[in-house]
Amino acid sequence: MITLSDVSKQYAGGVTALSGITLGIAYGELVAIVGPSGSGKSTMLNMLGTLDRPSAGVVHVDGYDVAGLSDAKLSALRARRIGFVFQQFHLAPGTAALDNVADGLLYTGLRHHDRRKRAEAALRRVGLGHRMHHRPHAMSGGERQRVAIARAVAGDPPLLLADEPTGALDTASGAGVMTLLRELHASGTTVVIITHDREIAASLPRQVSMRDGRVTADSLLEAAAP
Repeated sequence: MITLSDVSKQYAGGVTALSGITLGIAYGELVAIVGPSGSGKSTMLNMLGTLDRPSAGVVHVDGYDVAGLSDAKLSALRARRIGFVFQQFHLAPGTAALDNVADGLLYTGLRHHDRRKRAEAALRRVGLGHRMHHRPHAMSGGERQRVAIARAVAGDPPLLLADEPTGALDTASGAGVMTLLRELHASGTTVVIITHDREIAASLPRQVSMRDGRVTADSLLEAAAP
């Protein structure tokens, strides 16, 4: 699903956010990318999600070389192949859950009726069939995150990137969201969770640890070592 080959990212002022990252994530994996603040996790998310281009190295996502795609083709790749879930939900406050999810499909080319039909199915999939006409202010934090997940998966993308998906939630709501992400993985979605929470990371099949813009450990490679 994802291959990073000797990827680095430098920003203005000589700031190096990523340095020599080589990483592969297979179709159908459930992976945690874990590290403290400033370790490069957010930049890594941008690379995995094609939100940014590397300064050096090669990024392939679902068979596509990111460097060879125009901005329009990158947008199309994200719209059809990648779902994003963020810590702060990013829901339109005065808009019902159904329309928040349907609006996430605007760039897929689907007709209005089909977008709403998919949105309804996605909300039922995350257990919110009874809340689809509620606005975010009338929902709990856990419910709002479920709306955000429904929006991310409504287009049935093969890759789901979740950036600190439990960071704004209480323990019980966070556990519910993690259960949902595991269920999505079990249904065939490749799920990558970016987190600083080592307890969450340890509960997942694979952990990739980062510090100072580098991968410092990978449980998959460690398990394969003699």
